[in-house]
Amino acid sequence: MKVLALLLVITAVGVCYYKVSRLGVPLAPDESTEVWTVEATLTFDGIGQSAKAALAIPSVPPGFTVLDESFVSSGFGLATEDEGANRVARWAARDLRGKQTLYYRVVLNEDGNNNRDRETPVPIYPDIPEYSAPERAAVFALLENVRSRSADTGSFAQEMLRRFNDPTPDSEVKVLRDDTARPLEQVHKLQYVLAGARIPTRIAYVLPLAEGLRHGSLRPWLEVYNGERWLAFNPITADQGFARDVLVWHVGALPLVALDGAENADVDFSATRASRDVMGLAQQRARLLNSDILEYSLLSLPIATQNTYKVLLTVPLGALVVVVLRNFIGFRTFGTFMPVLIALAFRETELIWGCILFTLLVALGLIVRFYLERLKLLLVPRLASMLTIVILLMAFVSIISHRLGMEHGLSIALFPMVILAMTIERMSIVWDEAGPKDAILSGLGSLAVAAVGFLVMTHPLMEYLAFVFPELLLLVLAFTLLAGRYTGYRVSELWRFRSAARAIARR
Repeated sequence: MKVLALLLVITAVGVCYYKVSRLGVPLAPDESTEVWTVEATLTFDGIGQSAKAALAIPSVPPGFTVLDESFVSSGFGLATEDEGANRVARWAARDLRGKQTLYYRVVLNEDGNNNRDRETPVPIYPDIPEYSAPERAAVFALLENVRSRSADTGSFAQEMLRRFNDPTPDSEVKVLRDDTARPLEQVHKLQYVLAGARIPTRIAYVLPLAEGLRHGSLRPWLEVYNGERWLAFNPITADQGFARDVLVWHVGALPLVALDGAENADVDFSATRASRDVMGLAQQRARLLNSDILEYSLLSLPIATQNTYKVLLTVPLGALVVVVLRNFIGFRTFGTFMPVLIALAFRETELIWGCILFTLLVALGLIVRFYLERLKLLLVPRLASMLTIVILLMAFVSIISHRLGMEHGLSIALFPMVILAMTIERMSIVWDEAGPKDAILSGLGSLAVAAVGFLVMTHPLMEYLAFVFPELLLLVLAFTLLAGRYTGYRVSELWRFRSAARAIARR
């Protein structure tokens, strides 16, 4: 056992030392520079013939500098070209059948010197549309009213957006606005109205960036031309300028994706934020040294998969907390994995609210469980009944908390229901066999271990080390193997038998 643990320690330390000393991988996350990795996944169905696929990709996105970009398109020919203010990636292949998947990945660094208001060639000024009679009266009355309350094109557009988003709109806006319209249709309507003032407009499709983004989609923003540059506006809040956390993907009438000889196109976006500037240098150094260690690391996986493993790789840390607190400190818990799963649920509920919701749910479940005991049910039917009751209780708590305006209660659905049902069952059995004191102590111990596990599993440094240096989990494995042979006293036992220890010492 000791030899195996020693081999695990040597392996973990050796691989980690090689990454740090030879490849320059940092031991701590770099918070000085935010680097975003954004991935677009294009899927479509081949229909047994030659096909072409075109995907709009960022071209000098305002507020960001492109550090690197890559394409994953095995078996396809690839070309990129500029198309007006946009860039397009074009793939082509022959005799395509079945589901096809293409990837585009771009690494971005936020750049404060990159102006978010872009200068472009003078666009064509639109003609005044042929409005219907009711629309014409409403449009020109609204334009005149907005013009009197603005000083330039930017303030004119901002005032127009404010009017359109007013919860109590004017009569002119009521004629023009459709409250059931989708965001893109709403922006098209704004363009339609602003054309009455002959203001050039276009739509900017942006991707809101968020850490751990999966299954993201583009949102439409409005851009107006003020005679010198394009000014961007959030069509919902009327705020001017692109926010720092949005990436302009493409602008204008260019479609996001176009297919020829294929069908059923779909584009899915993922994003993650990390110190990839340092990691990029480390990967480049690994290639120069002909080292494939980073090419076969978690950093080479798709972004959505990386975000999943960032959570999964912290689970052994929670298990380590359970081992230490149970085997060395003496905390009582219901099961081994229950505190870890509850700690995972705390990631969404937050710690304080998670503890409150867990305590409330277990207390309500115990009341019902004591009633079921009077029915003299067999074990399996009783567990099935308990599971059903736990789910109903979760739904009940969510509804009541929502009606009371306590939105944290909605996250109770994230608790693992089977574990909760087993916890209530175990707690009721301990209550009957050893009394309420032992049952309550075991329940509080489980909650305390889950809270400590949550704090360890969500620590930024722990998350970073577990993801970038997964070999360090071998240290956790080595420790747990050695802990499995520990037969000494626990801290709680030293406290429990302190009077006997004093008596022995006096003799």
